[in-house]
Amino acid sequence: MRVAVIGAYGLIGSYVSARLVAEGHDVIGVGRDLTQARRRFANLHWKQADLATASLADWTTLLDGASAVINCAGALQDSPRDDLNAVHVEGVRRLAQACQVLGARLIHISAAGVETGKPTAFNTTKYAAEALVAECAGLDWIVLRPGLVIGPAAYGGTALLRGLAGFPGFAPVVHGQSRVQVVAADDVAAAVVRCLAPGAPLRRRLDLVHAEAVTLQDLVARLRGWLGFPAAPVIDLPPILARITAFGADALAFLGWRSPMRNAALAQLRMGVRGEASDAAMLGLELKSLDALLAAMPSGVQERWFARVYFAKPLILAVLFAFWMVSGLIGVTVGFAPAVATLTTAGVSQDLAVAAVVGGSVADIVLTLLLAHRRTAGLALKGMLLVTAGYLLGGALVRPDLWLDPLGPLVKSIPAAMLAVAALTTLEER
Repeated sequence: MRVAVIGAYGLIGSYVSARLVAEGHDVIGVGRDLTQARRRFANLHWKQADLATASLADWTTLLDGASAVINCAGALQDSPRDDLNAVHVEGVRRLAQACQVLGARLIHISAAGVETGKPTAFNTTKYAAEALVAECAGLDWIVLRPGLVIGPAAYGGTALLRGLAGFPGFAPVVHGQSRVQVVAADDVAAAVVRCLAPGAPLRRRLDLVHAEAVTLQDLVARLRGWLGFPAAPVIDLPPILARITAFGADALAFLGWRSPMRNAALAQLRMGVRGEASDAAMLGLELKSLDALLAAMPSGVQERWFARVYFAKPLILAVLFAFWMVSGLIGVTVGFAPAVATLTTAGVSQDLAVAAVVGGSVADIVLTLLLAHRRTAGLALKGMLLVTAGYLLGGALVRPDLWLDPLGPLVKSIPAAMLAVAALTTLEER
């Protein structure tokens, strides 16, 4: 069967796509940024489209020949990069209409616990999308509502939970008594395959959750054990600390950073993730428990590295931002005269020394501003490495004695450059 997967390189979409290929289906992968996706999933037929902006005509052309469409695309919170209404409501409306026109079955991935009366935009728009799909006359549709999806890969909320589990000395959580029901990523993929079968229960909304409802404290403790770290207390932090963090994360979203610690994520955690465990039986599935799914995907050193580095990454970026911004500002203020004097005492002309100090300071500040934005952060980190190399080379030529300076102005540039290397290697979000 020819099947199209919208959001095929996301957390759920990647498992669904891999399972469909393994089952022998011809899979069209659809996403808005395919540069990396084409390398990671070379056995899919990739087509570019953005659920938020693609028109009905775009979808009918792109999906022509597909017998089924699986929509795995979604977003957690409004940001300059994501508009929840555009993605979850208007985008799904046009996609469902295209499936009607083409006679393709639509399998829409929603979320467990979505219902009327909950305050978040995520819940409201997800529920509206389910209603839109259900209202499409003559459309074969199934809405799958997975709980907290856990698999070998981690992104967003599940990545955050691993980071909390890997916290040194103790594991901090917020809303630790909230209860969640989990589902294995491969069980979600198996459910999608069952939905393609001729006897699938059409025009139904089905939750995909295991019956066990665990607290966030218990979940993080079990993840810590799965990672192989020593047992440690799981501390439920005051909600005010989480709100302060979420305020900062929301602000960073306007610079393109998609932190799972935003207000929408915290609200979802506070409400918990609950669903109807018996629904899976309608697909002939017995979903794995948390302990069973963790046992089926033993952790290795790469999982432990990821958990340990999770919170180190933003700290590294923050330190680099502060280091380069302060360096640039000092160079054009209190440090200007001493820096010029350092060069002129080595025989550099006054004009050239001034130009070098001002130019270097401006470069530092520009690189800092580029680092602040997610889209240009990689370019900034590479620029920092090049500028550092230039500083070291220039210092070695003009003032080689500075290598032996007790304060180490040149030597200290090397660990700063290594921080940029560390940030560059961990910059990818998924």
